[in-house]
Amino acid sequence: MQTARSLYENVVVICGSPASRERRRRLAAVVTFGVLASVLIATGARAQEEDSGFTLVGGNIKDRAEGALSLMAFSVVPDLAGSYLSINSSSTSNPKIFMTQTGGGFTLGEGIAPYVEGSVGFSRYDPKFVATDGQEQRRIPTKWNTITGTGGIGVDFPLIGNLKFRPMFNFSLGHVESDSSAAARYIEAKTDAELAFLHDGRLNAYGLGGSAVLDYGQYRGFNNLELQLRYTNIWLKSFDTSDAVQGEVNAATVSAYGRWRAPLGLTLMRRPVRYVLEGSNSTYVGDQRGVLGFNYLSSIGTGLELDTSAVHTIVSRVRYVVRYFVGENVNGVSGGIALSF
Repeated sequence: MQTARSLYENVVVICGSPASRERRRRLAAVVTFGVLASVLIATGARAQEEDSGFTLVGGNIKDRAEGALSLMAFSVVPDLAGSYLSINSSSTSNPKIFMTQTGGGFTLGEGIAPYVEGSVGFSRYDPKFVATDGQEQRRIPTKWNTITGTGGIGVDFPLIGNLKFRPMFNFSLGHVESDSSAAARYIEAKTDAELAFLHDGRLNAYGLGGSAVLDYGQYRGFNNLELQLRYTNIWLKSFDTSDAVQGEVNAATVSAYGRWRAPLGLTLMRRPVRYVLEGSNSTYVGDQRGVLGFNYLSSIGTGLELDTSAVHTIVSRVRYVVRYFVGENVNGVSGGIALSF
């Protein structure tokens, strides 16, 4: 049995706010729409305050549901660039966004062999939406959590030399829910209202799709070169949700990745310590394109890898990489750790 060469690595990316005012408005609108899609389910898009007549400022509910699914698309597609993404634009009052994803894959055997992968993603949004009575406006903070799981089954077909072609079938499940109890207590204290829309507000989605992967690996002693080109397309659709907020989006990403590993000249745990050089690019071609103000993310990184196979029977390698990310109007740094089995 041939095990996976590596797990998807957690990445921390702190992105600057979008440069243009139009992109800032779009980011705030999409996240607000996504949050309201989940919280408006329980009340049919209406929240009312008994004493002062406060209602939520809103728009088209279907647009909000599709906005929520567009953000979920970043978590369901296995992707190095988006596996740990954090955006906070306090200067423009844009919502805080946090996303993380981890997973892995492995080939069962040599030659024409099955390949299995899986990943789990989590995201948390901290938006501020507005309640108004026509004269006064009040900001209402809440938290919105999304958890997703994606699996994949494919087959490795050897092409030329170390080059393999891997078609895959992918499937996903996603669930969105607000921090109902804490937010409800805050709203009651701040607005003297019992806005029950936060209770039981949720949005569920499933996804079906596939991937096409070209994978190249060259292994000569302790010198390794890995290259991968991948296209993933997963169609997300809501289910078990109010008819008013049904929605569907297409999550599609084209990604390229390369990594070089070679001995550093040191020995630890009876194996050479290797340095790591890598680069990647993820281009978003589905409905998530432009949702966060950028259409692609590129990275360069360097780090160290410890070979633990001589002293550990389960974990064979531990790798830590620091990366610099850049995209349209955004940039950031990251640190990621990965285990190989």
